[in-house]
Order: sequence, then structure tokens, then C-alpha cells
Amino acid sequence: MTSAIASSDLLVVGAGIVGLAHASEAVRRGLSVTVIDRDSRAVGASVRNFGHCCVTAQSGDLLDLAHAARERWVEYSASAGFFSVQSGALTVARSAEELAVLGELSASREPGRVLVVSADEVRGELSSNDPAILGGAHLRDDVRVDPREAVGALATWLESQGVTFLWQTSYFGHDGSRAHTSRGPIAADRTIVCVGHDLDYLEPQLAAESGIERCGLQMTRILAPGERRIRPAVLTGTSMLRYPAFTEMPAAAALRERIAADDPDLVEVGANVMFTQRPDGTIIAGDSHRYGVTMDPFQSEPTTDVLLRRLAQVLGVPERGAGSLQVIERWQGIYASSAKQPYLVAELSPGVTAVSVTSGVGMTISFGLARRFFA
Repeated sequence: MTSAIASSDLLVVGAGIVGLAHASEAVRRGLSVTVIDRDSRAVGASVRNFGHCCVTAQSGDLLDLAHAARERWVEYSASAGFFSVQSGALTVARSAEELAVLGELSASREPGRVLVVSADEVRGELSSNDPAILGGAHLRDDVRVDPREAVGALATWLESQGVTFLWQTSYFGHDGSRAHTSRGPIAADRTIVCVGHDLDYLEPQLAAESGIERCGLQMTRILAPGERRIRPAVLTGTSMLRYPAFTEMPAAAALRERIAADDPDLVEVGANVMFTQRPDGTIIAGDSHRYGVTMDPFQSEPTTDVLLRRLAQVLGVPERGAGSLQVIERWQGIYASSAKQPYLVAELSPGVTAVSVTSGVGMTISFGLARRFFA
């Protein structure tokens, strides 16, 4: 029998945020950990997102997981030395229906967690002169990180804590005693497979039964208009169609009808118009949503135009010409999605578990899932 190239208490397959969350939780419990990833660094959904730990917009079980994850983000940003800010989020309301949803959410939560604010306060925070803004709400508990930095910094810090990383190492499966990889077998008491939307490559039947497919997003990075600084993550009306804390409000049905009537182009592309500002001042903006087992790589410029047009309106800048938004990068994000459940935790065999977030909130709940796994 070929000797194992590594041996540890825990093997984690995948060095994205789900994998690193479980690795970090294992380290806290004194376990030895090996992490493998097929790439030379994390380049998937964990670095292609907004860097938004979207706590307040969750509900029920997801809200519990998000609050548990928030604690870890704050702690690890200090330990690993990556940027984070407990900025909360600002949800912008540009219609009476949007204001109604925010009012109901505020009334349903503990005082201070969702604070409805005036139009002038929203415009002031955005440095915007958008006359359509009617008000908004501060979501107190949300946290921001720089997605291009955070996961890599966390991996580097975990390595300094004794975690073994084997990059450019592909996982082929498990025979009940050892994991098989492109570099040879790895022995571990437990294995956690955290490969996101690529679960169907390893476990096609499980992925199919769980309704897992790919969700493709169109994202951009833009220069901040007038070098303005915007501290919170910023959500808009279309965000209220996607996150459960909003969609569960009684006023959400009327909002959905209003947006469908007034902004069918946003509905058509599955828009969630939102943005966050990186430490360098540039703004991560998006996003659209389309679904399929296999995701075409081709990006639609009209879709990006729809998103940027609404973003320009909210920021109070021209949609075209001088002073309009300047795009400096475009990319495709892809994450696992399922209409059946927001996350998957499934035992593949004794000691081998698959964990995937299937609702686009990996940055929000991964640390919470890891804490629950090891509880």
C-alpha cells in the first residue's frame, strides 16, 4: 500500500471560506488539520463576492448562523490581520413599498437592530442627490471584509497556527480509510468536502437529489464617483426580493408587484443591485443571477448596463458621459444554488461529510456552520 503523503485529525477539501471556516474551528479544538485545494490559491466564490457578512437580512436558522459567524469574522480579522469593518448595511428605499417592508422589518426586530432613517440621512451617507430616495434603514449587525484579501490572509494565518496546506492538489474520493488525491493518499480521522458548486463532479447523485445547480453572477468593480467614501454595505429594493428577512414581511408581496411593474428589466436579469467599497476606494457592484447545471462563460453587456443604470441613479450620477460610473473590472461569479435548502451538510460515508452553502450566503454563515459542526 502506498504510504500517505500527509496524516492529520481532519482533512478539509477546498480552501474557500467554507473549508477555511471548518479548518479554523478544528484548530480551536486542538485538532491537526490538512487543507487541500486544486488551485494555487482561492479563486472561486470566496473572492468574487461583495465581502458582505449579511447578518440582518437573514431569518430563523440562517440568522442564528450569521450571528455566530459574525463573531468569528471580527475575531479573525484581528488575529489574521485582514480588513474588516463593523459598518452595518444601508438599505435604500426609493418607493413607498420598499419603505413599508423596512418599517415592518424594523418593528419585528429588537430595538436598534434595524433603524429606519430619513431620505436626507440616506442621501448624506451616499453623498447622493438622487431625488427618488424616500428613506432607508440601517442594518446594525452587518460586517464587511475585503473579499480579495480576507480568505488568503486567513489561510496564511492558519498555516502559522500549524495547518498544513497542499495547494494544486485535486481530491478524487475516499476509500473508507484514506482520501485519494492527485499527490497521493492522505490519512485523516475525518474528512470534510467543501467544494461548493463542484460537488456534482464528486457526488453527482447527491447534487442532483439536493437540487444543486450553479448560479452565475455578473459583477463589476468601479471607481468611486468623486472619490466618495461609503462606509456600510448598500442594498436596494431588489435586495428586498432576495433575502428572507425582507421577503417574509407582509409588505413584500406588494413590493414584488411594484418592481415587476416598474422595473421589468431588473427582474428579467435577477438583479440584486447592491455594492460595497473596498479599502482602496473602489466599489464592488452587482449583481445579476442566472441558473443552470452548467454555466455559460459569456457575459451579457446589456445585463451589466441594467445594473449600472440603477446604481448610477442611487448614487446620483449621470448614466452616460462625463461623471458617469467608470468600470475598471468585470468578472463572473459562480456559486452553488438549491431551491430545496440554503445549505447542505451530508454524510457521504462514515467520517466523510460534504458541506456546501447553496443560497449565496457563504460569507455570511460559513463560520456558523463550522461552529455547529464541531459543537
